[in-house]
Amino acid sequence: MFRISCNGAQKHLFSCLYSTVAAAAAAPANVLAEFLVNSLDFSTKEAISTSAKLSRTKHRHYDPHLLFDLLDEMGMNKSQIKTLVSSSPQLLFCRVDENLKPKIKVLQGLGLSVPQLATFMRRSNFLTRGLDTIIQPNLVYLRDLLPTHHHVAMILIKEPRLFSYNLPKVMPPNISLLQNFGFTTPHILKAFHRHPRFLLNRPEWFERAVHRLVNDFHMPLTSGMFLHGVEVLVLLDESKLERKLDIFRSFGWSDSDICLMVQKLPYCLASSEAKIKTTLKFFMNELGYEPNYLASRAPLLKFSMEKRIVPRNEILKFLKENQLLKGRLCLYTAVSFSESDFQKKCVLPFREKMPEMYDLYMKSRS
Repeated sequence: MFRISCNGAQKHLFSCLYSTVAAAAAAPANVLAEFLVNSLDFSTKEAISTSAKLSRTKHRHYDPHLLFDLLDEMGMNKSQIKTLVSSSPQLLFCRVDENLKPKIKVLQGLGLSVPQLATFMRRSNFLTRGLDTIIQPNLVYLRDLLPTHHHVAMILIKEPRLFSYNLPKVMPPNISLLQNFGFTTPHILKAFHRHPRFLLNRPEWFERAVHRLVNDFHMPLTSGMFLHGVEVLVLLDESKLERKLDIFRSFGWSDSDICLMVQKLPYCLASSEAKIKTTLKFFMNELGYEPNYLASRAPLLKFSMEKRIVPRNEILKFLKENQLLKGRLCLYTAVSFSESDFQKKCVLPFREKMPEMYDLYMKSRS
């Protein structure tokens, strides 16, 4: 572990930092930027960029070296502290003993590792949330809801912004609503693990999502995909959903094609509009696939174009053109293989016959 020494010059710098915060915020080459350069090896550009994030924040006379001491004691190295301060420079001016330390202690009680703590602190706004009013009640609720402390920790790592909400107030109405539709608690919690923000929306959004799945996409409530569909639609506002549906229609998809796709894999609607357009152009304009074929093989629309679809299609095309494949292998089957199986079946046996393509393919995997 490293120690940031507090020699006379640095103590003087701390003193300057306290007394000239307002001036530092206004000046491009300010004292705070100088402090970051000297203490955490920021480049001048990085330091100015980081200090600019604080230009409109009211600071009090807190001592940054207390923050460094705490993070050092937790086991963070200098690089981790630099990353944390760069993304959350307001930590430099927090009340370490009164505010930060008690909150970190609570999180450590969940068994979070040092890197996990660093990630959580960087991505959440827990510093602005009251320990007794938000953090502790949320943790108590999650501990009661989930099987183990490990599950609570995994949820918080996946979605650190959960502390932005009053979970005991927001989540129960949505859980009850889904239970009234016939979904079991274990299934609801699985959905919560997949998308922690899923249960943080307004109950009327859940009602709208269920209504659309049943009435517009003709998905039965008993479908194993139904709750997945709710996850997707509850996070999509009406205008975004309609724009995405219009993209499919612009490529000649009928409503029955769209319904089939949603019934097979609702997550196709979670893709960005740009992703949907790019994917449809490739499969329909370049490869000549029909809407019904794609709708019935919906996973094709979710795989990564850059890392999976295009590289594997190039390999498959080469093997077919050179009659190196025994039997028939369609692109849908090829992209459905795991990476190790695809390499074993379609890449490694033909490495010497396609050295340039092999290199390009392996590069696409890195």
